[in-house]
Parts: sequence; C-alpha cells; structure tokens
Amino acid sequence: MNYENPLIVQGDRSLLLDVHAPLAEECRNALIPFAELEKSPEHLHTYKLSPLSLWNAASANFSADDAVSVLQKYARYDVPQSIIVWIKEISSRFGKIKLIDAPDVHFSDICEKTIIKKTENGKEILQKITEQYLYLVADCLAVFKEIGANNSIKKYLTFPVKSIAPDAPEFSYILKLTDRGTIKQLLLQAGWPVKDEVPLCDGESLTINLRERLSNGRKFIIRDYQKKSAQALIGDKGPGTGFGTIVLPCGAGKTIVGMTIMDMLKTSTLIITTNISAVHQWIDELLDKTDLTREQIAEYSGENKEIKPVTVATYQVLTWRPDKEGPYPHFSLFHKRNWGLIIYDEVHMLPAPVFRVVAELQAVRRVGLTATLVREDGCEGYVFSLVGPKRYDIPWKELEREHWIADAECIEVRIDLPVSSEIEYAVSTAREKHKIASMNPEKIPIVKEIIQKCHEDKILVIGQYLQQLDLIAKELSVPIITGKTPNLERDKIYDDFRSGKIKVLVVSKVANFAIDLPDASVAIQVSGTFGSRQEEAQRLGRILRPKERKSRFFTLITRNTVEEEFGSNRQKFLAEQGYEYKIVKYDGELNFEE
Repeated sequence: MNYENPLIVQGDRSLLLDVHAPLAEECRNALIPFAELEKSPEHLHTYKLSPLSLWNAASANFSADDAVSVLQKYARYDVPQSIIVWIKEISSRFGKIKLIDAPDVHFSDICEKTIIKKTENGKEILQKITEQYLYLVADCLAVFKEIGANNSIKKYLTFPVKSIAPDAPEFSYILKLTDRGTIKQLLLQAGWPVKDEVPLCDGESLTINLRERLSNGRKFIIRDYQKKSAQALIGDKGPGTGFGTIVLPCGAGKTIVGMTIMDMLKTSTLIITTNISAVHQWIDELLDKTDLTREQIAEYSGENKEIKPVTVATYQVLTWRPDKEGPYPHFSLFHKRNWGLIIYDEVHMLPAPVFRVVAELQAVRRVGLTATLVREDGCEGYVFSLVGPKRYDIPWKELEREHWIADAECIEVRIDLPVSSEIEYAVSTAREKHKIASMNPEKIPIVKEIIQKCHEDKILVIGQYLQQLDLIAKELSVPIITGKTPNLERDKIYDDFRSGKIKVLVVSKVANFAIDLPDASVAIQVSGTFGSRQEEAQRLGRILRPKERKSRFFTLITRNTVEEEFGSNRQKFLAEQGYEYKIVKYDGELNFEE
C-alpha cells in the first residue's frame, strides 16, 4: 500500500488514475498497451480492462504478468486477487486456439484420397476436398468440444480422418482456407481469439527501395519509432507475422511506415485510403520517397481505374454498386493481381462491406494504419480479427516531447444560445437540438475573432453542417472544400494552402482523414459528428505536423445544450493521449492566453 501511487484498481475491472499524483503520466503511458480509457474528468480518469484490450496486448507479446506488474507497481492499494486471476485467465485465451497450415490435406479434386467424413444431423456423408485447407487446433479437449458445439462455427469445420490427414494434430478440425477470416471473426465473438500461424503468400515481387535523398535534395531519415513499427509488423516473416494494425498519431508519418514496410517486403502492393485527395497524396509521397516510377503506380478511383504493381484505391469506389442489393463490382480489384501486401489507410474507417472481402484475404500480408482504433460502431473486434491485432502503439505526448509532432493546446469556447432560439431548441427532437446548437449563429463572430488574434497562423475552420460552412466561407471570403468540390479544384486549393497563397480554409468532414497540410497550426471546430472521439482525434491531427509554432485546437460549444455532452465524449480520446482542454466562457471578448 502506497498512498502516493496514482492508480486505484477496483474489483469491477475499472482503474482510477489520480492525475495529480507524482507518477500519473508515467502510469498513463504504462496503461496504454492493455487498458481502455472510459472517462476523463478533471481529477480521476477511469480506465477499463476488457478482453479485447488484453488480447491486443497479448498479440504484441505484452503478457498477463506484464499487465499485473504494471497494476502492482502503480496501485495505491493492493490489487484485488480476483482481478489478477481474471487478467491471467482472459489473456491465456489468446493462443488456446491456433490456425496452422494443413499441407497433408491439400489434394487435387481428382485424387481418391480427397474423401473425408463429415457428420451432419447425426449422419456421416462423404465430401471431396477441392481446395487448400487449414487446421484449427485447440489446446485441450474442453475447448475443442466447445468450438464443435457452437452452431455458428461448426458449419465451417470438418473432423479430420487420419487416412487423408495423417499429420492432423490432436483436438483439431479441418477448415477451408477461404473461411479463415470468417472463423476468426466468429470465434472472437464467442470469446476465443485465434492465434493465426498460417504462413502468408509472398505475392508478386517488386523492386522498390526508399530513397536516401528526397526530390528537394534533403536527406530522407526514417525515425526510430517508424522503423520499430514496421519491424513489429514484419517480424521474422514466419508464421503469425505480417499482419496487424499500427497506431500512430496524425502527423507522425504513418505513410512513411507503410512505405518502409513496402521496402522491406518488395512486393506488389494495394493501398486503400479514404478519398481521392489522399490517393494523390500517397502517389506523390511514393514518387518523392521511393525509387518507383510513375509508370509503376496506378490510381483506382471513380475517375481512373488502372491496375499496376502499386495501386492506390479509395474505399468509396470499392463499396460502390449500381444496385443497393446487388454485388460490389470493384471488389474484383482484390483478385486482379497477385498482391503481396495490402495497406488499409485510416483502418478505423474500414467500411462494413470491405470487412467481408478482408475476411477472404487472409493469405495476404496486410497492415492497418490509424491514429485511433476507436470505432463508434463498436467494430474494433473486426479490425483485430480480420486485419490483425495492434502491433505497435506510442503515446502522443511522448512524440510531442521528442518534437516529432507539434506541441498543441486544446481550447473549448462556450457560447450562449441566442434567446431567439431557446423555444425552438426546447421543443425539438434530440437530433434537431444538436443541429440548432451546432449551427449557433453566435459562433461566426468568434471564428472571426480567433482568426484576427491568430493572424500569423495558417487556419482550418472545420465543421459538420454544409449550410453553416458555406455561410462562414462567404463571411470570411475564403475557399471552402466539401464533398461536392471537384477533385481538381480540391487539389488546387490544398496546394494553395500549403504554398501560403491561402491562409484560412473552410473544410467539411472530407478533410478529417489522410490529408497532409503540414503548416496548419490552428483548427477551429465549429460543429462535429455528435460524440465522435475518432473525429476529434483526426481533426486535432490536421495541425500536429511538427513546426516551430505552437498549435491551437479550438472547439466552439453552445452552453447548456446537448453539444456540451457530445463535446465531452469527443474529448475522451484526447484526454487518454494526455491533452487537457482549457474551457473559456465567451462574454463578449475572447481571451485564451491566460
């Protein structure tokens, strides 16, 4: 028992972090690999231990003993014995079920030995093996029986017969290679994370090397954490390596990590990202930082549909279909070439239809790049089971201290709702209340005042509602980018902002992701997508590219409305990363320097 320690571990698996204790920041960093932040008010932050957080830790070789040691080191009171037992029990589930290759049952469909026994409704039937199969192996009889009794799972499994599978491990089933992702997804839902040790395919070879110098003549230096994150994914190229998710802050160079992995694997690569501007940005980065030529790189989007050794596509084109009940015609891109690597940029945005394809592409090396694994739809488990577990993470504040990302200040400005809107607000639905509060007209004068006070900065005004953004752009006489902005015009505006021709730019949520505006140092968020923590992290990320100036992230909130509640939820992720919000009440003049 040490009353100066910052952490209180409770029997309901919640962890309370006293932010004023001497070791609070050190403890917060130590919790990141295996605990999830839930609440972050002023004095006590609440973390939660969950099966998924422990399995992500286990997949990165952060053991149950490591987690217990962290709790015991920082705990103010004795760690409950039940928590220690639960952590070890849940963590031990990772690895109790494995997927391994089954070369001894990979026969052609004309071989007589392709007959196996399968039980359906109590009757044995004959089935031919006409494709490659895997073994799903449990470490004990009880787990083996539990899997076989699960109705959602057992239809994908076949019991091996020694005559055609002489090397079948004990407590194993035979599984179709094409069902590899689906079974991992189903087993995760059943509380059994699969350790996938099936070797991955190398794919078509491609000569690609990172440059020593960039096109501007500057030396190209890969940062240590970028090398470590790429190596964490590649491993020794043996079973169980080559797939997973890398979590790095916006501005930390996730694109460079992706290119480093390409350099290490030297294979044909499919890159999927969020929008056409991000596609062009990836292509520019590849040409600037690798020895690939323009003839080796293709754009696969609504405008161009080429396929080359390196192809960059958008999620939007992949999920387009002419009939909402029909097939997705562009899913064929995944099979048009012998890809050796697939990069899912902003993997937390992976659309549900693409998850289905990802479930089939389990033999290909793959990496998800993201600033946050938070998904508001709760599908973090899909990313874990289909793209891969978290392989590397680093605290945002650690990179800030090393000056790899900008020093940022977060300021929330609270504004009164106009008296003329109070009755309308009071009688509206929850959704309408959010819109009324978000589009508070009193925000526009404050946007102007912030811009005036930050006249030396490059400024982004970001929002959710197009009507509000159009009005702000007209009031400021500055360009606006929305989903309707043509791609050529969008790219020109971004280039003008980068070059300094434009110092203020209004953007909708299309700029939330994968856009590199390195000199932006102020962001003014006038409205957001309800309580999206993911969006909050991405919007702050627009101003985190390293620079000499301190960055400021302003959020305008209407007091005593639902916007306060949603704003509080969005702040949770940033609080986990160590950022504090300064609250400023607007009373006719804005003073945020105190």
